[in-house]
Amino acid sequence: MKTTKKGFTLIELIVVIAIIGVLAAILVPSMLGYVKKSKVSSANSAANSLLKAINTALVEVDEENQGAANIKELACDGKAVTITYADNAGEKTDATDFKTKVDNYMEKAQKKEWGAACRGGVCIAAAIEVDKTYTGTSPAGVVTVDSYEKYSGDYSKALTEAVKKAS
Repeated sequence: MKTTKKGFTLIELIVVIAIIGVLAAILVPSMLGYVKKSKVSSANSAANSLLKAINTALVEVDEENQGAANIKELACDGKAVTITYADNAGEKTDATDFKTKVDNYMEKAQKKEWGAACRGGVCIAAAIEVDKTYTGTSPAGVVTVDSYEKYSGDYSKALTEAVKKAS
């Protein structure tokens, strides 16, 4: 009675492992590019949501005291919002109530640093720091996969560019 051995030879296994290694070497760099693109897109989406939350909060402020039209700039350090009014020569005031309104509409804004530019009671541009590497803007297109490192950790620079694009 003759028995035949079933299985793969050592050479066949080495060839399969080499093929898998070559495929991994090709795919990993392209997958990393998709991760960056996804994070930039997510940061820009967060900035767009922030812009909408701020506009909704501005409507509420305007309904309460008609003071939204004078707001020029908003800034949040993750804890408190500072409002700069157009008619007070750049004077800044704390706006805890406004931060609460924005936080009600955008949960992600609660602990993030962000800034926004307003004209005539409407937010025209916003930037948010999602983490220390990725900053997003609305209008989108300022922070891209190619330029995200330029704005890393500095949402105010990204906001300045977003205001230029919105104007």
